[in-house]
Amino acid sequence: MMIVEKYGGSSLADIQKIQQVAQGIGDRLRQGHRLVIVVSAQGDTTDLLLDQLSRLSQDPDPRELAAYLTAGEQMSAALMAIALKNQGIPAISLTGWQTGLLTDSNYADARVLSLTKERIQQELHNGRTPVVTGFQGINPQGDITTLGRGGSDTTAVALAAFLHADRCMIYTDVDGVYDRDPRRYPDAVKYDTIPHQAMLQLAHQGAQVLHHRCIELAIEHNIPIQVLSTFHPGPGTLVGGGH
Repeated sequence: MMIVEKYGGSSLADIQKIQQVAQGIGDRLRQGHRLVIVVSAQGDTTDLLLDQLSRLSQDPDPRELAAYLTAGEQMSAALMAIALKNQGIPAISLTGWQTGLLTDSNYADARVLSLTKERIQQELHNGRTPVVTGFQGINPQGDITTLGRGGSDTTAVALAAFLHADRCMIYTDVDGVYDRDPRRYPDAVKYDTIPHQAMLQLAHQGAQVLHHRCIELAIEHNIPIQVLSTFHPGPGTLVGGGH
């Protein structure tokens, strides 16, 4: 089974968590699954990068801003590949341009157009687990672009669509999709399943679990998304139907 797994910044916040995530990935690989891993920047890395930049410029060039902000995901991908290799698992980190994730030329909020699948497929054929940087792609001019808010989720759904994966798993710090924020409302109700369109409506109403761009891509390509907790076992929430 081919599975795309995405891990958010809170799941990778420190080395101990990265090692824990790598152990789970290793367990699923040993079960015979083929995995493509997508990672966000660690913890508050993006906020720290923006804070540092603000001391230099309040209006940075969009091209250079995209190149700068994607550094966090590249660090996460390399760290995860190293953690997997420490377990004896062949792995390789790949940037957006190395995977051939083609976008339009909007540097700050790019839309995914296509994927050049050869590099990922070659790595899988060679027995290596690709660890792909979320949030970033490459435009027709060869420049780095960013996919906007929730961009790593969008990367994961795009890879699942273009690679014809069996599942797209979004690992996060909550154990599924709720009708409202469970951290603010103790009586919030968790969905076991929710249709794509209902999830899209929640996202437009401000739900933080999945961004609307990610869900729109899932609808377009009929990709079911499983939202579940990184560190607490459970089935989470299935967004959309199977295929």
